[in-house]
Amino acid sequence: MSKYADLVVTGPLYTGPSYTGPSYTVDLRRSASDAVAVRGDRIVAIGAEQVRELTGPRTRVIDASAGMIVPGFQDAHVHPPAAGRNRLNVWLNDATGRHEYLAVLAEFAQHNPGDSWIIGGGWAMGHFPGGLPRKEDLDAIAPDRPVFLFNRDVHGAWVNSRALELAGITKDTADPFDGRIERDLVTGEPTGMLHEGAAYSFERDVIPLPSRSDWEAGIRNAQAHLHSLGITGWQDAWVTPGTYEAYQSLDRSGQLTGRVVGALWWDRHRGLDQIAEFLTQREAGTRGRFHPITVKIMTDGVLENQTGALLEPYCDGCGGHSDNTGLTYLDRDLLAAAVTELDRLDFQVHLHAIGDRAVRNALDAVQAARIANGARGNRHHIAHIQLIQPEDIPRFGELGVTANCQAYWAQSEPQMDELTVPFIGRDRAELQYPFGDLMRSGATLAMGSDWSVTTANPLEQLEVAVTRIDPENRGNAPFLPEQKLPLPIALAAFTAGSAYVNFDEGDAGSIEVGKRADLAVLDRNLFAPGSDHIGDARVLATVASGKLVFERD
Repeated sequence: MSKYADLVVTGPLYTGPSYTGPSYTVDLRRSASDAVAVRGDRIVAIGAEQVRELTGPRTRVIDASAGMIVPGFQDAHVHPPAAGRNRLNVWLNDATGRHEYLAVLAEFAQHNPGDSWIIGGGWAMGHFPGGLPRKEDLDAIAPDRPVFLFNRDVHGAWVNSRALELAGITKDTADPFDGRIERDLVTGEPTGMLHEGAAYSFERDVIPLPSRSDWEAGIRNAQAHLHSLGITGWQDAWVTPGTYEAYQSLDRSGQLTGRVVGALWWDRHRGLDQIAEFLTQREAGTRGRFHPITVKIMTDGVLENQTGALLEPYCDGCGGHSDNTGLTYLDRDLLAAAVTELDRLDFQVHLHAIGDRAVRNALDAVQAARIANGARGNRHHIAHIQLIQPEDIPRFGELGVTANCQAYWAQSEPQMDELTVPFIGRDRAELQYPFGDLMRSGATLAMGSDWSVTTANPLEQLEVAVTRIDPENRGNAPFLPEQKLPLPIALAAFTAGSAYVNFDEGDAGSIEVGKRADLAVLDRNLFAPGSDHIGDARVLATVASGKLVFERD
């Protein structure tokens, strides 16, 4: 083996408050240095003098003199298979408004006449009255082919008449226990909007299942996109049997270049019996870069369609209150039993909780597991945490529950202003996304994008975490500015914090000798004076396990 490094990344030393160099190492000392050397898949030296001795004639050198080096980002809550599949089919995330959505759909339908289904997603509820699109728009584009389009938050789907017909959904069809079929107020006919379980059961029971090669293509597409954003590892928050097999196949063939923790999907229609299947999947699947060691439990819906679980009823939007407190997909006793048994078997539990009742139920479930099993170090975490009552905030630190933050959501935007605040009221609206309070209470913070719900770009998410302002509308007032995070804390959450959640902090999440060489090279120093627009920064190169997996032209 050559004594020289395979790869060296260099840059000048920068001295500033709480930061001293272009390589922000995010180690326990929050220190920095000015060069990193990589041999194989490991960091072998840090610092210009040591790195210089390892730089040989065949060493690849990347000059980061104008920017900085950070640990590879890890996304603690993301959906690559579905996002990649949509990118290969109908991708509406980059379109804006009803007319653009319909133009994208019309173009896809025209260029793919042989597809028996038109499938995709990414439309935003805020572009439709009441957040509710109608089937007639889709019927005009595809009258003879079924259309199924998840919305951007993947808690509802827009379908056409042909799709409803194939599913046998009429005005006489009852709502499922975990969802709702939107109906015309006059005729009672389905309008083409399916909420929560109504959408999920449609996808599961009506749409032809993707093949393993379909899922593999989706994961490869998503992986390339994530690498282009400096992401070297992630936790897939929705692993089904189909995506499980695809990840395994890609891992065996060497095509999985990111490290992936798979969160196996809890079927809300079943009980504790499914845990035996999770045990089999964990034993058979954990190897290489794919680690199905987590179970994902969705405990409620979202606030925009009033399925997020609240302690007190939703407002009616007109100054009064309704009798709706949202949906809980597992009752409190079953949730506690499930988390306790999974914890006993050393599974990590990844809990979706949006409303304050859902967050409390999730914390209660972890507390029940702690009482029954003691502290087992399984690093349970609660994602989304949109609405938390103040008395529940200290419980994250007390119970060792990581706050899995989707920072990009913590901003004022049409969906928040029109579909959330009027229906939860001003008092509860001021309790949303309390990242600052969680930090001050001693909670461990991790960050995830929930892509494709919103951008996968960690830099744009970091800007919102630090400013509470949309990077595309920087003139806006900050959303609950007392909940801002300092940049070092936010950056650590997206690197070391997410690596901790992924049981990877011994190998990643910081730049230290002996650790795996997961690095992101940025085009600017995020800590330099005047570098307020973090979201404008770009990734120049990404190194995963010592290999250059992305390089910008």
